[in-house]
Amino acid sequence: MVNRPAVAAGVLAVTGLLLVNPNTTHVPLCPLHAMTGLWCPLCGSLRAGYALLHGQLSTALTDNVLLVLALPVLMLLWLRRALAGGAGRLVPAWLCWATVGIALGYGVLRNLPAGSWLAPPG
Repeated sequence: MVNRPAVAAGVLAVTGLLLVNPNTTHVPLCPLHAMTGLWCPLCGSLRAGYALLHGQLSTALTDNVLLVLALPVLMLLWLRRALAGGAGRLVPAWLCWATVGIALGYGVLRNLPAGSWLAPPG
């Protein structure tokens, strides 16, 4: 069973990101970055998504490597669930907690001097 509102929202989001360049158009800043100057795990995701949609893998990796690495995994999970008829859980609970841990670790690391290469440019 297809969740039509979710598909419509996804198509709308991808179309908007395909047409609107977040590098040249003002998009709202991350509240965490605006208040503290720290990079959250999602900072640079719009620019990375835009770069991926335009075939610029190296730019996307520079903007947010976590997003670029997570997208194929998310697509495989979505495909697995779609092939199973949408029944059951998408992922086990331990994987959800592992994902939260990875995101938090990534968020901390990209704000340390040793992980500054993970921070998005500018």
